[in-house]
Amino acid sequence: MSNELVVKSDESKGELNQLVSFNLGDEEFGIEVLKVREIIRMTAITHMPNTPHYIEGIINLRGRVIPIVSMRRKFGLPEVESNSQTRIIVVDVSGNLTGFIVDAVSEVIRISDSEIQPPPPVVSGGIDQECITGVINRTDRLLVLLSLDKMFSPGETQLFGGM
Repeated sequence: MSNELVVKSDESKGELNQLVSFNLGDEEFGIEVLKVREIIRMTAITHMPNTPHYIEGIINLRGRVIPIVSMRRKFGLPEVESNSQTRIIVVDVSGNLTGFIVDAVSEVIRISDSEIQPPPPVVSGGIDQECITGVINRTDRLLVLLSLDKMFSPGETQLFGGM
């Protein structure tokens, strides 16, 4: 009987997750805050030949060369001009620092596990199903939770490490 009480209290409490939310067009996405190393303004990007279409190029960030991924290209969204809201989110993807260009960074939010719903069985828009870990209903909008480690193949991750 005491085991049942412990399980119930764990379920009701739920573990808190902190996410950084960002926008691409009208859509909002979230990634684990622990993966984010920093968020910087757009900077000059050096283009690299013979890289996948979604690689914008590389930047020098305090002596470290890191690849920059256009999230719009990765997700098959139309290109837009950078503006004052455009940011590069520098994250740790499988041990490699990588920058992601996003339209805007919204906020850091705290959610409990109970607020995360499983992703729908059919996902369109060019986003691979396995990189979506859940969906969160935020009053007037849905937030799509992404797993950065599952967004790229092992080969792509190796490519980032070699840049």
